[in-house]
Amino acid sequence: MDDTEVVDGEPGNRVRELREHKLMTQSQLARKAQVALRTIHSVEKGLNCRMDTKRKILLALGLRFEDRDLVFPPRKPLSFMLPH
Repeated sequence: MDDTEVVDGEPGNRVRELREHKLMTQSQLARKAQVALRTIHSVEKGLNCRMDTKRKILLALGLRFEDRDLVFPPRKPLSFMLPH
C-alpha cells in the first residue's frame, strides 16, 4: 500500500464517467482492458492501481497513455492532509 488516499470521499478518477459515455459495462471494459472485473470496481471507487493497469484501461477506453492525468489525476500524499 502507498501513502495516497481518496480526498473528500470523491473518486480519484473519471473511469466510470468515460466508460458510461462509451455505453460500456464494467464487464466489457474489464474484458477489453484484459483486467479482472474486481479491478474495474476498485478503480471506479477511486482506489489506486498500478501504472500498467491504468495504461490498459486508458487504451480500452480509446485514449492515449499521455491522457492519464486527465483520467487519473495525480493524488496528494497523506502527509499534505496531516496537521503540522
